[in-house]
Amino acid sequence: MRKRLGIISFFVMLFIAFITIWNFSYQKGLEEGYITIIEPPSNSYIPSESGVFKRSEHAFDYTKMPVDEQHQRTLETYYNNRAYPGAPPSIPHPVKKELTMGGNVCLQCHQNGGFVEKFNAYAPVTPHPEMVNCRQCHVTQNVQSIFKEIAFYKAKPPSVGSGANNALPGSPPMMPHQLQMRENCLSCHAGPAAPKEIRVTHPERINCRQCHLPTITETAEFGVFVRQSEDHEE
Repeated sequence: MRKRLGIISFFVMLFIAFITIWNFSYQKGLEEGYITIIEPPSNSYIPSESGVFKRSEHAFDYTKMPVDEQHQRTLETYYNNRAYPGAPPSIPHPVKKELTMGGNVCLQCHQNGGFVEKFNAYAPVTPHPEMVNCRQCHVTQNVQSIFKEIAFYKAKPPSVGSGANNALPGSPPMMPHQLQMRENCLSCHAGPAAPKEIRVTHPERINCRQCHLPTITETAEFGVFVRQSEDHEE
């Protein structure tokens, strides 16, 4: 009798252990997967690409933001405000203080953008807010009619659309401009102040340089490659 009770008790304990282990495994399976996120060091980015990620926290806001059809910018107004393609844009409105350098005034509107009722327009976002001496490069439009047209060659702005900057049909368009001072892609290509012709459709993919490459590359001459071996040494 004792032997029978011992066997029954043993199997009962095995059954309880099985139920306990199965329940623990089942509850763990219901939990979401957890991946430890390790913050990369601040110097882990390529210097020319580090600026791409500066406004990444606004990427999903740009995705969900509706388009304001009444206040869209165009490339025509974008280039009309520049002496030549790639030049710093001039200031098309009166400044608060004529002698200010911009850090305490310009960035109030141009650091994160937003609608300005005074000018009935969205303020463009600067791609380099860390450079606070804005007036060092950006000048006001004090005159509009003194200067006349000249015969100098005027560079044409890059073409957009219809595969103008695509290396291959269907490939991501290449960057038709230099990256210096314009590393922050989302500042010009996303948000309500971005010109509608170049507004990106996927700002949530913040690593722009992963697919889009600059068209201006530096190359060097390479000689004939000769593999060094034990039988042939130069």
